Amino acid sequence: MHPLNLPPADLKIRRQDNKDYVFDRLRKQYVRLTPEEWVRQHFIHYLINEKHYPEGLLANEVEIALGTVNRRCDTVCYDSFLQPLIIIEYKAWSVSISQETFDQIARYNHRLKVPWLIVSNGLQHYCCRCDEKGKAIFMPDIPEWNEVNCLPVSHFCG
Repeated sequence: MHPLNLPPADLKIRRQDNKDYVFDRLRKQYVRLTPEEWVRQHFIHYLINEKHYPEGLLANEVEIALGTVNRRCDTVCYDSFLQPLIIIEYKAWSVSISQETFDQIARYNHRLKVPWLIVSNGLQHYCCRCDEKGKAIFMPDIPEWNEVNCLPVSHFCG
């Protein structure tokens, strides 16, 4: 797989029926190793190992209802009270992050109303927090857990 702009992650990979699978430490199962999954697993390890996010407050493939359609958020991070705090959207390293990507995560946030949004393709990472008026303020880096877990949940982009 392609090198990323993330620290190396000690991933468990196995081959079955001529296909590669990676162990998802959050879902506790092997999942098909796609380019997007490669980014997701590296990013999860980065959040846990480098940014000190509690593993137990992260969930992959969180289903939400958008009107009559169900969608899946790539990763949701919850606060200490188990309320959604961050939505994370991943793209494969070969996919440019575009306005369409931000529109997608904004639709998800219309439902979850979180104060933090993160988008990554493994090479570029964007993080924004929402101020009291719902305006997105882009951060220079992915914040540490103790920085994101202190903003009132009443602030959300939307």
